[in-house]
Amino acid sequence: MKAYMVFDIGGTFIKYAVMDQAAKRLVSGKFPTPKEGLEAFLQQICDIVKEYKDSYELQGIALSSPGAVDVKTGSIGGASAIPYIHGGSMTDLLRERTGFPVSIENDANCAALAEGWLGAAKNADYYICIVIGTGIGGSIVMNHTILRGAALHGGEFGYMIMGGSFQAGKDPLQSTWSQSASTNALVREVEMKKSLTQGSLDGEEVFLLSEAGDPIAQESIAHFYKGIAIGIYNLKYALDPEKILIGGGVSKRGEVIEGINRELKLLKDEISTLHIEVEACQFDNDANLIGALFHFLKAHASSGI
Repeated sequence: MKAYMVFDIGGTFIKYAVMDQAAKRLVSGKFPTPKEGLEAFLQQICDIVKEYKDSYELQGIALSSPGAVDVKTGSIGGASAIPYIHGGSMTDLLRERTGFPVSIENDANCAALAEGWLGAAKNADYYICIVIGTGIGGSIVMNHTILRGAALHGGEFGYMIMGGSFQAGKDPLQSTWSQSASTNALVREVEMKKSLTQGSLDGEEVFLLSEAGDPIAQESIAHFYKGIAIGIYNLKYALDPEKILIGGGVSKRGEVIEGINRELKLLKDEISTLHIEVEACQFDNDANLIGALFHFLKAHASSGI
């Protein structure tokens, strides 16, 4: 049976799995992301591949990575919590060391591809995924293909400048969607209103405060839903996707999807007649692994690997 070695590179841990062509995990695990540098990173990847290559009919290696990934060259641009992965071709380095074909894709794009292959968007030809966390990112997918953009920034929705940015003396770049409507922005708003030190709360604690009846948390969450809804409204009219999926840890709370959809209904009037509704992404921890595998299979479809 054909099998594939798949890695999800994160700032704290690197998750891995041996998967079959249907994304069934045959083996899985994780190890701390090496701090020593590129050589230690490559050696750890190669050691994992070596451990399983004799037990499974490995066909190749699929990587999910942070940063601005160039899937053609295998290089990782931009910045991330792992500085040493940026620069040369990661696919070339691992191909030379292991002898296996290697593919690489951005982690947010992998999550989006997973949804289109086996998840919440599997019946959609054209959809977008919006990932809400420390900032806001995402992907635009058409016919199982990521729309990357000329500078590989397609889907960087968090850079949109939101309303109220042009007040006198206010820097519009301080009012991006990421800075005004991310989970981080929600937490910071509650901390400021409560005169707490930055870092005192996290997103889970803010929602627990709201559930306990805290008026500041409740007001800030309502503001959070409205800010997300306004950005989604803009994206719907700019891109008009079939589906809009919400990912990130906050999307696992059912009330978040309900709150965003409630605000989207309020934005509908005699001019804006489109029905706009969001759904939660289906996959969570395995999304990047599944999407990385799909990207590998698609990239090597003509070779029969």
